[in-house]
Amino acid sequence: MQKHFIEIDGARMSYVDQGQGFPVLLGHSYLWSAAMWQPQIEALSKHFRVIVPELWGHGDSAAPPASTTDMGALARQHLALLDALDIPKCHLVGLSVGGMWGAQLAIEHPERIDRLVLMDTYLGAEPEATRLKYFGLLDAASAAGSFVDPLLDIVVPIFFHAGGETVPQVREQFRAALKASSAQTIRESLDPMGRVIFGRPDLLARLAELPAERTIVLCGDQDIPRPPAESGEMSRLIGCLAAQIPFAGHIACLENPCVVNEFLLGWLPR
Repeated sequence: MQKHFIEIDGARMSYVDQGQGFPVLLGHSYLWSAAMWQPQIEALSKHFRVIVPELWGHGDSAAPPASTTDMGALARQHLALLDALDIPKCHLVGLSVGGMWGAQLAIEHPERIDRLVLMDTYLGAEPEATRLKYFGLLDAASAAGSFVDPLLDIVVPIFFHAGGETVPQVREQFRAALKASSAQTIRESLDPMGRVIFGRPDLLARLAELPAERTIVLCGDQDIPRPPAESGEMSRLIGCLAAQIPFAGHIACLENPCVVNEFLLGWLPR
């Protein structure tokens, strides 16, 4: 997977740019990287130009610039990427935090987004109980300067089907990657980015501004942090279709890539 680099707000953002045709922007989850979308990059790049930016402090992107204070900043920074690549319009597929900044980008700049796919994401504020839990996990990781095993035992299962039997190799690789995170990456990137994500404001009141016929909400049927009930709530507010991805948790694109690929290839106009 070849990476390209661009400077935005004085920091180096890494992104994948593969294939030709109408552009599709893929936004990945917190604690992952562009590699999360590998099955989709392979399938979509045969028909589209696929662009996958990496979140600050994730993959090969630098630590977040000082301007990254909220979700609005992330939306603006990704708009800057589209501008720099001279992309007037694209499809946007955002999973988790990718859907959070993606929806905000689509609301604020509707002329730039054709189809919007919101996957395993939620545009409401983080429920207080989980927000406090996640902030506590960030405190613990920053204090330790690493993801110690007891922390990994809590964090890793959050992203996958609760049954535990799907994609064991992916789970192990994810755990190993988190365990390898340096104290600097945790304290300068993952901690501040986590606070932006889990401290986000409620955007539900603006979802009606999204075009219902060009938006869809997808969710793994076993998603733990972003359960199907949240997807249902958002689809009702948007007035759009919602669908569940079977046998998948939060990282549905890796747990059931065939279903996700088939859907995206069928739903995104070329």
